[in-house]
Amino acid sequence: MPVDTSPRSTTWTFVDGEWVSGNPPLIGPTSHAMWLGSTVFDGARWFDGIAPDLDLHCQRVNRSAEALGLKAVVKAEEIEALSWEGVKKFDGKTAIYVKPMYWAEHGAFSVVAPDAESTRFALCLFEAPMGDPKAASSLTLSPFRRPTVECMPTDAKAGCLYPNNARMLVEARKRGFDNALVRDMLGNVAETASSNIFMVKDGVVFTPAANRTFLAGITRMRVIGLLKEAGFEVVETTLTVADFESADEIFTSGNYSKVVPVTRLDDRDLQPGPVTAKARDLYFDWAHSDGDA
Repeated sequence: MPVDTSPRSTTWTFVDGEWVSGNPPLIGPTSHAMWLGSTVFDGARWFDGIAPDLDLHCQRVNRSAEALGLKAVVKAEEIEALSWEGVKKFDGKTAIYVKPMYWAEHGAFSVVAPDAESTRFALCLFEAPMGDPKAASSLTLSPFRRPTVECMPTDAKAGCLYPNNARMLVEARKRGFDNALVRDMLGNVAETASSNIFMVKDGVVFTPAANRTFLAGITRMRVIGLLKEAGFEVVETTLTVADFESADEIFTSGNYSKVVPVTRLDDRDLQPGPVTAKARDLYFDWAHSDGDA
């Protein structure tokens, strides 16, 4: 029986100069992206009439394209303007995920490398409600690890990186956890399978230093800045699993749900703490006052 390829929520995509509803067939069996993985994307959020850091997400997708050997064929400012144009196609009641994408249609150098001149662009927007503000996450230590930049294009938000993250999530879910605490190749904590991570000890906020094994996210950067402005000491450093096991609080940051407390790490239960709550409040207060409107 054929798989239903219709999108799971209201979706609009800008491609080849026009807006198309639903899930248009854009990649064929001979497309380089289909069988050799030359895709990059980014993800911004629209909610409550605002799109925090939309400009930074549009800039990053172009950097990701260049990092993967593609050509950034649309200026970041144009992507941003198109995003606001697309938002108007929705009813304004449900939060939206804003996803600009690049991919190669053809290969070069014995097919394996992408042909930059064949780069294609699409901007996909779809309804995706924001997470429950009271939601929390449970973590378990993953047996899988993040690659280094010598092994994979970790300096890009590239589709080829995500099967590794997916197997981390699948393995964690099989053991009853929401997500996974992930180490780099040296055994230090890098992130979770789908977000950046923070811990609090004696009132000081710590987060893994950006060592090019994980994407140091835009929301991560924003949270760090807001906490510092609020008077918190924030330290980006090398962190071990033992550091997280003894933390007073743990929380994650990411574009999809912004700031989420961790209430379980393997056998240890934690309570959502005051610093985590402050980080979330600071983010949303900033978004509603200074976020793009």
